[in-house]
Amino acid sequence: MSEEKLYAVKTDEGEFLSFSDDGDSVWNKAVGHFETDKQKARSWAYNRGGHVVTLIEEPEKVVLSKEQAEIVDYAHGFYLPAMHISRNSDEDEELLINAYVNGYTVANEKRYMVELDGLVTTDGAKQYLTKKDGKWFACRRMPGMHQDFTDKELNKAPEWAQQLDRKEVTDDEQ
Repeated sequence: MSEEKLYAVKTDEGEFLSFSDDGDSVWNKAVGHFETDKQKARSWAYNRGGHVVTLIEEPEKVVLSKEQAEIVDYAHGFYLPAMHISRNSDEDEELLINAYVNGYTVANEKRYMVELDGLVTTDGAKQYLTKKDGKWFACRRMPGMHQDFTDKELNKAPEWAQQLDRKEVTDDEQ
């Protein structure tokens, strides 16, 4: 975000001071003239009416984990939001305060598929670790089957499955 500010002259009706090609001033709802010199903008406001407004860039949203987002969400309803964030964060307090003020997005959690080396169907298709109804089994890649797992999910898998190599799933594989 740029530290340099931009100023414009605006009326109470929402029109911005603008200049035509011949230098005459006009009021326009869609376009205005922006100035880096606040004194010049004040002079225009004094001579042509209106008031000076400061235009700022929208700050970038912070990217948070799901757990961090829950802390920030709860802080919005908390009596002392900064205290809630401070008490519930480790070293990322400043990040969470920025997210509280400027907004945030939640990072997509990495997902993995686990190919079961050496296991193939009778027609030669590779088999992958799959889970359905609390049961773990081998199955070819099939839409609608739970075959992409988070680290958290794989850590709850049977011990033999936790030992297998994981391949990160890209967006085009999901």
